[in-house]
Amino acid sequence: MLISISEALDASVGTLLGEGVSEPEADGLSAIAEKLEVVNLQLARGRESRRRLVCGVLLALVIAIALAFACLVVLGSPYLHWDFADPELAVAGTLYHGFEWVFVRIAPIALVVAIAGLFLLRKRG
Repeated sequence: MLISISEALDASVGTLLGEGVSEPEADGLSAIAEKLEVVNLQLARGRESRRRLVCGVLLALVIAIALAFACLVVLGSPYLHWDFADPELAVAGTLYHGFEWVFVRIAPIALVVAIAGLFLLRKRG
């Protein structure tokens, strides 16, 4: 009689007798595992997007430093031939020379650090 009732109700005989069934616990564990997998995938995507952003910023820094060096080489310190008796040219020449002096000393360090950062963040295949 219990078997026919269990078939009609689509429930196990143990459930009809009031015994605890371990199947829902297994379903609960699989649901938790699926949720953890989704969270893990979201964290991996976030980590990958941050890595790409940092690589993009470092690459832009390398390009900007290279272009600035190229511009300084092409221009070749034009302020050396300016008439510093004119106050406006004196200020502009002083600012230009100051930028050039600071850039030539700081940019190589920044370039090496940016290239090292790109090397360390490269995608490992």
